[in-house]
Amino acid sequence: MAWLETLINGVLLGGLYALFGLGLALVFGVMRMVNLAHGEFVVLAAYFAVFLATQFPGVSPLLFIAPVALAAFGVGYLLQRLLLNRAVATDDPLTPVLVTFGIAVVLRNLMVELFGADPRALDGGALATAGFEIGGLRIGWYPVLVLVFAVVAFGALQWVMQHSRFGLVVRATSDHREIVRTMGVRPRHVYAVVMGLALAFASVAGLLLALRTSFTPFSGVERLLGAFEVVIIGGLGSFRWALVGGIALGVAQLVGQRLDSNAGALYAHLLFFAVLMVRPNGIAGSRT
Repeated sequence: MAWLETLINGVLLGGLYALFGLGLALVFGVMRMVNLAHGEFVVLAAYFAVFLATQFPGVSPLLFIAPVALAAFGVGYLLQRLLLNRAVATDDPLTPVLVTFGIAVVLRNLMVELFGADPRALDGGALATAGFEIGGLRIGWYPVLVLVFAVVAFGALQWVMQHSRFGLVVRATSDHREIVRTMGVRPRHVYAVVMGLALAFASVAGLLLALRTSFTPFSGVERLLGAFEVVIIGGLGSFRWALVGGIALGVAQLVGQRLDSNAGALYAHLLFFAVLMVRPNGIAGSRT
């Protein structure tokens, strides 16, 4: 029963890990751009959620998802439109990496200046401790809600990209940027919307992170590493398998901690390394 509980909790934790990688997978899949500031935006959204909680005491933190996501979408749109589009236009993959690395450093130090280095967290109230029992196993409602939200988010994004006109425009822009210009599509606007969506997903992950555990301005590096592992295990640009990658990491981490309480996330990193050795392009990627 103890091992079964570990596996279930690992799957539930994997839902949160998968959300960390969703925005990163979207940006890479569309723009072939690696956003090294992704983790800092996750943490920045968590700080914004804490700020809202202090301004509106007694309100459930889950109600802040909409304003946090909308604010993140606006930031992502403006960031891409005013700065990152210039980096993408160079067609040099190293340029966006350097630009986003600089953004990450600035954001990290800005958060230290504004909020200090002390750990922060959101008070989830009764939701943080509520749970139910199945066959003698106690499962928390909050991790279940996070997993359900992750599945819905991944499924909705997959459907939009495959079956909507917006998804068709995004995929066409990703494949043939110059050709879609002749059809009236503005790639700069499409890229800005994609970055806005990516940061909106990242912001929701940041809020849910703040409800689960404490964080500091330096937590972005760990979140970025987790997001990279999710995306690479699933296969670069694959949403469906990125969800599977997140769940696999969550299970590996909790199983590792049960085998060795001092292991931390070591077993999750070992799983990532093993996938790279067997399938360098990820589960959904081709072997060549």
